[in-house]
Amino acid sequence: MSDTVLVLNSGSSSVKFGLFDISTTEPSLVCKGLLDEHEARPRLVVRSPAGEDLFETRREAADADGGHLFADVLAFIEDRFGERSLRAVGHRVVHGGRDYSGPVVLSDAVTAKLEALTPLAPLHQPRCLAPVRTLAAIRPALTQIACFDTAFHHGLAPPASRFAIPRRFEERGIRRYGFHGLSFEYVAGRLAQIVPELIAKRSVIAHLGNGASLCALRDGRSIDTTMGLTPLDGLVMGTRCGTIDPGVLLYLQQHEKMSLEEVQHLLYHESGLLGASGLSADMRTLLASSTEAAREAVDLFTFRAAQAIVMMATTLGGLDCLVFTGGIGEHAEEIRSAIGERLGWLGVRIDAAANEETRERISRDDSAVDVLVIPTNEELTIARHCAALIRGRDVT
Repeated sequence: MSDTVLVLNSGSSSVKFGLFDISTTEPSLVCKGLLDEHEARPRLVVRSPAGEDLFETRREAADADGGHLFADVLAFIEDRFGERSLRAVGHRVVHGGRDYSGPVVLSDAVTAKLEALTPLAPLHQPRCLAPVRTLAAIRPALTQIACFDTAFHHGLAPPASRFAIPRRFEERGIRRYGFHGLSFEYVAGRLAQIVPELIAKRSVIAHLGNGASLCALRDGRSIDTTMGLTPLDGLVMGTRCGTIDPGVLLYLQQHEKMSLEEVQHLLYHESGLLGASGLSADMRTLLASSTEAAREAVDLFTFRAAQAIVMMATTLGGLDCLVFTGGIGEHAEEIRSAIGERLGWLGVRIDAAANEETRERISRDDSAVDVLVIPTNEELTIARHCAALIRGRDVT
């Protein structure tokens, strides 16, 4: 009987999941699905790797804590694939802090440490850890493993890791951590497979989606990134502001008399594309809109992204390769084109036809920078980490 791991990737109102066979060298997807709590009656959908519907159920709103839906997922897996095949559940956890640079089996003590990091990722950390508690209540003997978005950047060193504040705060862990590491790790691996000669060169990966950040990559390692202590920093995002003058925050509190909670809600939920457009946080909606505010929000997004790519190139000492990934990076040809135009002075030349068709390589032959589109796969990265941890020790 094949060993499997269930991978959970928690979002703001839904949980993507995948069941992976780990009995071979490379984990293979058995089925995938979504636990959607957005609707009045929370819904569970399970599909085959090809997208065929395998199972669907709904729960009444009173059951919207998600517990029953997780029980339904486990029941489906055990009915279809055998109760002894499930070795572990792997979770994407956004913040690992200073202590965790790789996957770890979740105990009560580890979970408590991760919960203590919630102030550094208030929008994400509770959502990542909620399924851990729910599954522990449903199946206390089931092994759970945390894989961290910060781990890929754990080797960041000064000056890239440092804030210009008194050293005593750095000693307490106030430093730049970076996020989207599971995505960057996967894309870096794919880049090494697709164009092996580029992995040792100066590459920037642009993970552009509702959350967005860049990673400066050399020899497969992260040496700089746009997010810092929290997932607020860096690029303009769906509802997050990205880099902002800290004086703005002082002004909001001192002169607008906003509370800390109000400022936090503003920065995480009311800013970014939503705030700049006054219309939507969804790039698709903004690109389809004819309003000036929508156009200006898109312009701000590409302006800031191009600026940050140059910043990453400064860390690298040049730019040989630019990779687009994430929901916007993979699907919005207009955004890739606009960013490419802003980087024309660096020798970036995007092939219009290749970009429109979202080919793997979208740069022209005369481009000084290789430009690629590589779809990310965070769930596969988590499955790989879980498989390695399980093979290295008996976690059952």
